[in-house]
Amino acid sequence: MATVKVYDQNKQECGELTLSADVFEVEARPEILNLVVRAQMAAKRAGTHMAKTRAFVSGGGVKPWKQKGTGRARSGSNRSPVWRGGAIVFGPQPRDYSFKVNSKVRALAMKMALSSRLAAENLLVVKGIELPEAKTKHFAKVAGTLGLNKALIVTAEESEVLTRSARNIPGITLTTPDRLSVLEILRHKQLVLLEGAVAPVQARFEK
Repeated sequence: MATVKVYDQNKQECGELTLSADVFEVEARPEILNLVVRAQMAAKRAGTHMAKTRAFVSGGGVKPWKQKGTGRARSGSNRSPVWRGGAIVFGPQPRDYSFKVNSKVRALAMKMALSSRLAAENLLVVKGIELPEAKTKHFAKVAGTLGLNKALIVTAEESEVLTRSARNIPGITLTTPDRLSVLEILRHKQLVLLEGAVAPVQARFEK
C-alpha cells in the first residue's frame, strides 16, 4: 500500500494517509484507457447532424424536360443528387454514437487512471479547503499556494462555496466521487483529493 502525505490548504504537512493498493497501484494498460475514454467521448456526442436526402429537399416535383428527343441526358428531377442544389447521397443522418463497455472494464480503467496520477507524483491529498466566502480571489490564492495549474479537485460532497469560487479559474475543475470519470482524470495533469473524498473513492472501486 502507498502512503502519501496530507497537506493543509497552506501546503503545510499535517499527516499521512495510506491508500489502497487495489485502487492506486494498478498497472496502466493504454488499450483499456483508450477504450473507456472513447466510450465516454462518444456518449457525449449529440448525433443530431443531418444532410437532406431526396425525401427532404424541397422542389423538384416536375420533370425538367421530356424523356426523349431533346438530345440531353434524361432527368426526372432538378433535385437529383447530380444536380446543383440537389440532395446529398449517403450524407450523415441522426444516430447514437454511444457503445457499451462492461462495468468491470470501466472500473479497471478508473483504477488505472488514479494509479497513473499517483505514479507520476501528480496526486495531492489535502485535508480540506475552507474559504471565508465564495470569491474567486480566495480560491485562486489557495490554488497558487498548493501549486495547482491544471487540476481536478475531488471533494467529498458538493460545496456551493467552492464551486462558485473555482468556476472562473481556467484549468480547475471540481467533482465528487460519484461523478468521477476516467476522461476528466486524464484531461487534468494534477489530481487533488480532499481527505474526506479518499474513502468514498476507494469504497467505490475497491475489490
